[in-house]
Amino acid sequence: MGKIENLDFKKNTLRKINNYLQNISYKNNKREFTVKNPSGHHAICAGLTENISVKINGHVGYYCGGMNQKAHITINGNAGTGLGENMMSGLIHVKGNASQSAGATAHGGTIIIDGDTSSRCGISMKGIDIIVKGSVGHMSGFMAQSGTLLICGDAGEALGDSIYETVIYLAGKPKSLGVDCVEKKINKKDIKKIEDLLETGKIKKFKVKDFKKFGSQRKLYNFNIDNISDY
Repeated sequence: MGKIENLDFKKNTLRKINNYLQNISYKNNKREFTVKNPSGHHAICAGLTENISVKINGHVGYYCGGMNQKAHITINGNAGTGLGENMMSGLIHVKGNASQSAGATAHGGTIIIDGDTSSRCGISMKGIDIIVKGSVGHMSGFMAQSGTLLICGDAGEALGDSIYETVIYLAGKPKSLGVDCVEKKINKKDIKKIEDLLETGKIKKFKVKDFKKFGSQRKLYNFNIDNISDY
């Protein structure tokens, strides 16, 4: 598999395409690549480690961009479960919608979703910034440890359930807040962060004043018998 123009699922297998992108010496090759006819295959562009740009023309399945480092991945379609799962750095931009658990356990980098995403968006996130231009499903931000989740739409039930130090900015309304998640006052640091995220996501429809901040009440950090029903 030596030809760049053959990153096409009608001509090559997932293993060959991923192997090429995972092992490319970008210093001796061009840095921009296009994957054609993905047809919902799972784990496309998983495990990339170089500063390359990959455009995927079509819908992808589970775990697209999982464990990503440095790469910029653009998906011209929708994404399945576990988009960018455990990614470390880089950027993933979905032009459509994403399924559940987008950005799960991700340590760094940025995920931008132009549409909506399903349940548990940002579950156990550990430092990533996730920007959702639409709405998110139930239990988004569940056990989220650090990083930022910005949501321009609404949120489903139990937003931020059992949240740690992740900060959630929400322009719409949550159906309900999860255990230990409360609304907090926006400060100067928050204003700068929201402005940066809006700029990163190229979002002009919303301003800082449109968002509310949610985070941990920190009542579950230490065991308390009075809170036994919440554990």
